[in-house]
Amino acid sequence: MIVIGVGNAWRGDDGAGLAVARRLREAAPAGLEVREVEGDASALVDAWAGADRVVVVDAAESGAPPGTVRRFDAVAEPLPARGVRSSTHAFGVPDAIELSRALGRLPARLDVYAIEGAGFTAGDRLSPAVDQAVAAVVEELRSAVARSARSAASARAVGGTSSSGPRA
Repeated sequence: MIVIGVGNAWRGDDGAGLAVARRLREAAPAGLEVREVEGDASALVDAWAGADRVVVVDAAESGAPPGTVRRFDAVAEPLPARGVRSSTHAFGVPDAIELSRALGRLPARLDVYAIEGAGFTAGDRLSPAVDQAVAAVVEELRSAVARSARSAASARAVGGTSSSGPRA
């Protein structure tokens, strides 16, 4: 699994996605690759190239209470118009997803976590509600990686037993 944190660490809560990536990287479990995209989100098209499972985490500004976390299955359908914060540049996460969809370059599984921000002004601190949401998303993703690893190990064990035939 690849987790890609998106945002601007110098614009308050816009750094939520980057904060998730950085906290995950501190103690990344086996099987997890962590990347960051700052600036133009068109870099996402290359960042997830060839990956089967990708999670993108970004800030949101939809009017929901600060710290609200929403998850979207971006393969199943386009992101809602107000689902993820627009980039400070012309090209945002929803644009990168739709470009990848048009080019046939979406990963098999692409989940987008949108963390509702409280403030996007200059500064490098997250609001308390967003900081708590970042911690919750980090734990959720660590748990997902652990479940995936257990499932893969179980599948290998079952596959290994059945392929080696009966034991005497």
